[in-house]
Amino acid sequence: MKYRGYEIIENSSGVLVKNVRDFDPSHIFECGQCFRWNREIDGSYTGIAFWRVINVHRDGENILINNTGADDFKNIWYKYFDLGTDYSEIKSAVAKDDIMRRAVSYGCGMRILRQEFWETLISFIISSNNNIPRIMKIIEKLSAQCGEEIKYGNKTYHTFPSAAALSNASPEEIGICRGGYRCGYISGTSAKMEIARIDKKNLEKKSTPDARKTLLEFPGVGPKVADCVLLYSGIKFDVFPTDVWVKRVMESLYIHKPASLGKIQSFAAERFGALAGFAQQYLFYYARKNKLS
Repeated sequence: MKYRGYEIIENSSGVLVKNVRDFDPSHIFECGQCFRWNREIDGSYTGIAFWRVINVHRDGENILINNTGADDFKNIWYKYFDLGTDYSEIKSAVAKDDIMRRAVSYGCGMRILRQEFWETLISFIISSNNNIPRIMKIIEKLSAQCGEEIKYGNKTYHTFPSAAALSNASPEEIGICRGGYRCGYISGTSAKMEIARIDKKNLEKKSTPDARKTLLEFPGVGPKVADCVLLYSGIKFDVFPTDVWVKRVMESLYIHKPASLGKIQSFAAERFGALAGFAQQYLFYYARKNKLS
């Protein structure tokens, strides 16, 4: 079966997608954009997204997605993995200098996932002043406490909790995730979301500054978290989320002196334009993995 240029073969375990370029699961799932994917002994990755559990394995130029079917591939995973975007063109466009060429080469199989907006919002509130292993543990505990069970193989997984589930949870229930002061932000944002009813479509219609401003109204959301939410849920790609790693690499390799957030953002906008989010992700992955400072 053909779907938008890809050959899809459905079998008893899932779907095989043939001839997928620019797709390396380790680059995608370990670049800091998502927190519910775990590497298995065989090198595949198992994750929970859109209330489903799937396992992704790369075999040469082919991708095997287990525990799914052709309909879910067309309706969910094609968009989730951003398979409609030509990343060879993006890489060519952002590789403007030796620094970016090294970063792009290092993360050559990366794709920016189109994640579920609500999960991305809460996940990046949790990410504030935190490290990835701990973020993953907090999210798993929160999901186990307030999400719904899903079975896959011999294991039990949990969906990410809805805004309603979290807004109705007691402080003690949310506190089980051991998120510290972030638990208050989770409760506050969940309660506000139940009233505001902001969703991805609302934000897509806004300009980037206005979409960012809307997110900044939620408890626990600062400029970096807002930009992460816009980028990693596939709403805006001209943002340039700036954390300590990105700040260091921009100061060290580009600006060559201490720089404010505004200066870094202006530099990125001028240099990378509408593709700033993609450039940031290549730089972040390269800087963090190589411990650049």
